[in-house]
Amino acid sequence: MHIRDLPHPDPGVPDVRTGGRFLAWLCRQQRGGLTKALFWGLVHMGALAAFPLPVGLAVQAAVDGRGSRLALAGGVLTLLGAAVAISDVMLHRSAVTNWIVTVARMQQLLSRKAAELGGAMTRRVAAGEIVAVSTGDLERIGWFVEALSRFAAALVASIGVCVALVAYQPSLGLIVALGTPVLALAVLPLLPPATRRADAQREKAGRATELASDTVAGLRVLRGIGGEDLFLGRYRDASQEVRRAAVRSARMWSLISAVQVALPGLLLIAVVWYGVHLALAGRISIGELVTVYGAVSFLLYPLRHFEELTMAWSFSLPSAGRTARVLALSRPTGGRPTDPQPPSGDLHDPVSGLTARAGRLTAVVCGDPDAAGRLAERLGGHAPQPAPPGPRDAAVDTGDRGTPVPLAEPDRPLSVVLGETPLDDVPRETARTAVLVQDKDPVLLSGTLGELLDVPASGRVTAPQALDAAQCGDVLAALARTSADDRDDPMHSHLTERGRSLSGGQRQRLALARSLVADPEVLVLDEPTSAVDAHTESRVADGLRGIRAGRTTVVLTSSPLLLDRADQVVFLQDGKVSGEAPHRELLDTHPEYRAVVTRDPEPAAGTPAPRTATTTEETA
Repeated sequence: MHIRDLPHPDPGVPDVRTGGRFLAWLCRQQRGGLTKALFWGLVHMGALAAFPLPVGLAVQAAVDGRGSRLALAGGVLTLLGAAVAISDVMLHRSAVTNWIVTVARMQQLLSRKAAELGGAMTRRVAAGEIVAVSTGDLERIGWFVEALSRFAAALVASIGVCVALVAYQPSLGLIVALGTPVLALAVLPLLPPATRRADAQREKAGRATELASDTVAGLRVLRGIGGEDLFLGRYRDASQEVRRAAVRSARMWSLISAVQVALPGLLLIAVVWYGVHLALAGRISIGELVTVYGAVSFLLYPLRHFEELTMAWSFSLPSAGRTARVLALSRPTGGRPTDPQPPSGDLHDPVSGLTARAGRLTAVVCGDPDAAGRLAERLGGHAPQPAPPGPRDAAVDTGDRGTPVPLAEPDRPLSVVLGETPLDDVPRETARTAVLVQDKDPVLLSGTLGELLDVPASGRVTAPQALDAAQCGDVLAALARTSADDRDDPMHSHLTERGRSLSGGQRQRLALARSLVADPEVLVLDEPTSAVDAHTESRVADGLRGIRAGRTTVVLTSSPLLLDRADQVVFLQDGKVSGEAPHRELLDTHPEYRAVVTRDPEPAAGTPAPRTATTTEETA
């Protein structure tokens, strides 16, 4: 595959049982590119290995005074030089292509896994671990695949040179043939400690990255409580730990490099010393000595490829293991693909007893925000996930015999039913088309506003209609002033990462507009106006009710303004339905509901139910 053909039409199904099997699978997927690189590597190494022969002939021709043989040697050197130049360029192109194509394949696999798991991914694996896998680990694995063909060509060339030397000059060739494997294997005892140090450096860097991400995400809160210096000190300490780990790792790799330089030098000295004695004794000619010297000098070049591959293997194997563990994660559902058509009808949660009637706006009040979040996930067909494992915990256990065994998971709760179809029994893509969940902290990706609203949609709701219903007029006006378009078009305005240039209420309303544009059959909103002021919230409630007319909408909230616009309000206590009626009726008849909505834990007996809405200020 060429780089211009990326992305892959299908990245394939990886073998994620172990890191080694994952590396082997990647190499099989890239066997065409590896074969091409191997061919050019053999041409390159063969041309380099042949250089000492015409050089030796040229020296001997000069000693013997034979001009014709000297000219012949010069012509051969010219052809070999051209072959070296061309093959070096093609080898580099092929090797780099293998690197890029392999990394692109892994990026597609990780993206597919992230789309499959959704928000559950960061509950299974720490966010810093995911960042480290998708950046540094992929680069190390790509490095190994890229270096593999060069190593194979160097290995074949080294064996060929040793055999040729034994045939050409047995006494010197035997020394080289015995010494070269020793040089190649001399660094093996140093690799395990070097790998451990490199792995420790990578883990410390991952923790520092996660700390930096958390600090940036909570920067406004830190400024508010004066905690910037505290977290800056923590990050500085983490950075120093990374530096110390990097120095320890670099020392070990510098020792390996020193061994790779010193031992071949000693071999070269031994060959020259013995060859000079043979030449003085008249057993070999000057030209033969120059040829042997040139061949031994050439062997120093493939030995560097041996060093590179050992380093690449040491770095890539742990990285492949971590990548395989992430790719081995799966949704703990037993869904069976059936009808690809999205189901429709009432949405029922058998765990809580909640039923959201089709085509109606249902508000759900739950005193526990965490329980509300879990309910929103269930309504969207997202099964609950276990706690995140440690960085070395695997999604599969290889057991005593190396056979992959899935990790134990908690019993799966009953599936949410849409119409008469359990969401677990439909393909994931179909379930996502039918039910869309917007959590309480929606993410806005960087890009233009037009790109933000360019989502898979039914086509029934346009972007202007959704923005109007979500009361985004002030947001559009602010974005228009920063638009890169000459017409001050806010749709071309650029949003920063996670929308950090906007206030909390503005981010919530843009996220709501994005969900309204998608126009799913069922829309579940978890606290969609918690950061919006009361006046704006009232208009958002009216806009939501109007634009979602005829569609099923579930809003998890305790805001009286939203509750008053709902067709039906369901009150949950201890995760179960405790009351169901219009908002004002529940205020009059259900004391526990009134206590949650009015924030009054102990309402006085006989106190009339409040009829006015509580207000919240729009937060940043």
